[in-house]
Parts: sequence; structure tokens; C-alpha cells
Amino acid sequence: MAKPSADKPNVERIINECLATIDRDREREIVKRRFGLFDRKETLEQIGELLGITRERVRQLEKAVVAKLKSAAEEGGLPNLAQLQDSVILTLKEMGNVARISDLSARLTDENSRVDQARVAFLAELSPKLTVVDDNDHFHHSVGIVSLHDENQIRKLVDGIIEAVKKIGEPAEIQKITEAAGHKDHKHVQALSSISKHLATLNNRWGLVKWPMVNPKNIRDKIYVILHENGKHLHFNEIAEAIKQSSFKRKDVTTQAIHNELIKDGRFVLIGRGIYALKEWGYKKGTVADIISDVLKKEGTALHRDEIVKRVLKNRYVKETTILLNLQGKPQFKRVAKATYALAE
Repeated sequence: MAKPSADKPNVERIINECLATIDRDREREIVKRRFGLFDRKETLEQIGELLGITRERVRQLEKAVVAKLKSAAEEGGLPNLAQLQDSVILTLKEMGNVARISDLSARLTDENSRVDQARVAFLAELSPKLTVVDDNDHFHHSVGIVSLHDENQIRKLVDGIIEAVKKIGEPAEIQKITEAAGHKDHKHVQALSSISKHLATLNNRWGLVKWPMVNPKNIRDKIYVILHENGKHLHFNEIAEAIKQSSFKRKDVTTQAIHNELIKDGRFVLIGRGIYALKEWGYKKGTVADIISDVLKKEGTALHRDEIVKRVLKNRYVKETTILLNLQGKPQFKRVAKATYALAE
């Protein structure tokens, strides 16, 4: 493995020093494999089969060894771990007092590999001044500072932020969420939000993970985000290019696929040749002739062609000649006076 940078702790060396305090090879092997300290993590069953003992015995030995290591850490028996702990606390304070293991590992290691993350998580588990939130359906594997809040307090704070987001009802910047949640430190609120699996962020706004504007899950959602962020109609080629230039996790989609989704999804309206807008902006589906009909129906009487053109152009991005050709060539319209049209009976 590559030698760590001079300004970063030697996590692998500290791991080896901790393991060296374990007397028995079997127990050392259990810890290495259960926590994935040198390779992928293994299950109780896999380790038991390898060592010729039951899964329950593996669990008992793991629990006992980790308890001994924690006790040694509390008593100052692992000096390099204590130094790492202090470094982690300083890093966490810079990050908002709590962070995902993956984000913390990115600060402490050069490669931030899965093994690096597993090692950082293991060392945090042993550190008496750090609190660990385990990965589950609600939280990402994370670390906090005990002196500021324990695991239960972290969970309660995150729950409060989620409720604040729900009350706002739409994606919002972290400053607004901080105020709604009754907090003052928006950096801390952002850090807490980042460890929740129920919250997501995109373009500096936070919201519930089920909201497409912060967590687009498919092509249609990504198209919606692009149009919404731009605030105006776009050609499907422009939408495709915007997706490629975006910060979306997956953006390797073809222009044809994007065009197909634009056609199928009711949220999007074709308002010109290859040009689409959001239905929620007040656009209606239909041909230019349909829009002319709607204009005349809404007015209830004949209108001058210039006025018809003006109103249609609010709903369609087409040439004026296209509107005039529809007025003159479609049977549902009739000229009732000079340059004045109405709906045919």
C-alpha cells in the first residue's frame, strides 16, 4: 500500500499496533476479517468455517477482544490511537462536528479505499472520545464527538432536521433549514443532514431523498431538474448537454433516450421544434392549432391576428408564419373581418 502523505496519520501502522496487543492469533484473525482491516469484511459464518468454530463463538471472541482494546484505549495503552483520536476530533470540527466514515476517511487517507474506510471506522470504534453511528436503513456509517453529543443525541438532532425539511415542503438551502430546525450553526446542520439516508442534496439545496429535485433517480427526473434549474424552455440537445455537464451521479445517457423520455412524460410539453418546457409553467399539450383554439375559446369572440399571434407565442416557441398558416389553412378557423379571426361554427 502507498505510503501516507506527511500531513496525514499512518492509519495502517496504528491498526497494526492495535492488533499487536491481541495475544492470540485466532482472535487477531477474527478482528482483521470481521472489520475488513486488510480485505473485504467477512461474516461470522465465514470466519467460523475457516477457524473451525461456531458463529456464536466467533461473535463472543470478537466482542471480548474489542472490549479489551477499548479498555486499553481508555487507559492510555494505545498512545498512537490517542493521537489519531485528537486528529480526528480536529477534522470533525472542521467538517461540522459529525461526518460519514467515507468523508472522514477521505480527509485522513490518500486512497480512501474500502479498506481505508474500514480501518478509520474500527479506530473510531475504539476511541473513547468518539461516538459511532452504525450503518442502517436510516443512517450512513458516521462518527461524532462524544463531548458534543452521543449517538442517541445525534439521531434525535437528525430527526428534528428531517421534520423541519418536511414542514418547509420543498428543497431549501441549509440556512433556511437551520432556522426552521431551531439551530444556529448551519455547518453543523449540514453535517447532520449528510449522515441521514432520508435526506439528499443537489445544487446547494437539501430535501427528502424521495424528492426528484434533490435526488433524481431516472432520466425523467434529471430532465425535470435541468429544466427547473434553468427556468426556461430548452431544446432536447441542450438538455442532453446540460445533463452531461451536471453533478448527477449517472449522466451517461444518449440524446435519443432523453428525447424519448421527454415525449412520454406528462411533466414536459413540446412547445416548438424539439423545444420543451415544464407543464407546471402553464403550458398545455397540443398543436399550434389547438393553442389558437384555446385562445379564441377563452376570449369568446373574434381577435385580430396580431393579438392571436401574441397570445400563442406565450405558449409556443414557433415562428409567426407557422401561426398565420394555421389560422388561414385550418378549417376550425374563419376570417370574419380584415385580419380578424374566430372559431368556425
